[in-house]
Amino acid sequence: MPFQGWESAQVQTKDGIKPAITPVIISASRATDIPAFYSDWFLRRLAAGYVKWVNPFNGQAQYVSFAKTRVIVFWTKNAKPLIKYLPVLDRMGINYYFTFTVNDYEAEGLEPNLPRLSERMQTFQQLAKTIGKQKVIWRFDPLILSKTLTVGQLLRKIKRVGEALHPFTEKLVISFADISIYRRVQRNLTKGGFADYCEFDQAQMKAIAASLQKINRDWGLQIATCSEEIDLSAYGITHNKCIDDQLLIRLFPQDQALMKFLGYEAPQPSLFSGGETGRRSSNLKDKGQRRFCGCIVSKDIGQYNTCMHLCKYCYANYSESLVRKNYQQKRDVEAESILRDF
Repeated sequence: MPFQGWESAQVQTKDGIKPAITPVIISASRATDIPAFYSDWFLRRLAAGYVKWVNPFNGQAQYVSFAKTRVIVFWTKNAKPLIKYLPVLDRMGINYYFTFTVNDYEAEGLEPNLPRLSERMQTFQQLAKTIGKQKVIWRFDPLILSKTLTVGQLLRKIKRVGEALHPFTEKLVISFADISIYRRVQRNLTKGGFADYCEFDQAQMKAIAASLQKINRDWGLQIATCSEEIDLSAYGITHNKCIDDQLLIRLFPQDQALMKFLGYEAPQPSLFSGGETGRRSSNLKDKGQRRFCGCIVSKDIGQYNTCMHLCKYCYANYSESLVRKNYQQKRDVEAESILRDF
């Protein structure tokens, strides 16, 4: 069902005129790394004004118009291919920010197709220098535990990356891997030689939180958990909104169409208003996400089984062979200069 705040539209496609939704916020994407692998495709779809998205569970197609889009939230582990296109988004008047995952699992081989850690950290720094550190959120996600990868080792990895990145961001987001609820993740980890994985217990989660609180005394970051039930507020760690209305209000208050969608009214100047804050009139929680997800509503335009990072813990890839097949098909299409959707 389309979100009630999205207007209906029609788009002209190669197959004729199709009904479309017009989301205000685009998520690009939880399902695949569009900046890393599909930046060219994404810019062509922006120019065309729409994208076709296929529901991975029922195979039904949905057309998504960019006519009302005010914000794009990019999810990536390698933003480098997209950086050169950001001036295009600026000229189009589209706002954006990044959730940029930089993990350190090189020794474990959990992220086999990523650039080296040093290169990813340099890209993160370059992006923050280009667009501002408030628009680049660092994720160390997920935290994965095993019989050989201990809490202490995870903390050393976070600290190693954070020493390089903390001057270039305002926020760190973490999550604890929920392996038992994803059968295909269990299968992929086992097949990838990481069969000794373990689930976190509350004591281990709190141990990580307590250590991060100490480390963060030097960093001064906001730290938040993604879609986690556990309350770590005693350690200064909050529950995150990856698609974050409060961040959007802070970053883009001049965008009146966006503020209207968010139901935000800026405080009116008054001699007696003092520290008055803006007012909110909309509840935009995304009911399609997991129970403890804090995100507001957006439209994700990514497709499962298309991310060539091939991370062994990924829930959005069913099999490596299928991912490689889909990716090669898209490369073949591009080589023939035929513009079409996923």
